[in-house]
Amino acid sequence: MVRFVAVLRDWKSDRFSETVKNEVSRLEPGVLPLGQCVTRGGLVDERRRQAMVLGAYEDERALHVSLGLFFTEIVINCGCGDEPQEEHAYCEIELRVDKATAEASFNARPA
Repeated sequence: MVRFVAVLRDWKSDRFSETVKNEVSRLEPGVLPLGQCVTRGGLVDERRRQAMVLGAYEDERALHVSLGLFFTEIVINCGCGDEPQEEHAYCEIELRVDKATAEASFNARPA
């Protein structure tokens, strides 16, 4: 379970976007559903992922944040020799942070 207490704390402050980006950057590999966003059947390399906040709103129960995520897709057997090919990839993810528990969930929206 991932909890984003700082994101809730900084909602409606000037620090909000930076806090979201920092929290997302600290996530362990595999937490974000980037595997649903690969376009060439490759593997996800999250070592150089970057997030940007596209928008945010709140309802009674949660804070909803639209994220744009840049990452690397490793394409194997691409017909370009023995080495796998790295490709820049992009995905939009909906982050939901429960207001009562700060528990975060992620839903991929492939671009």
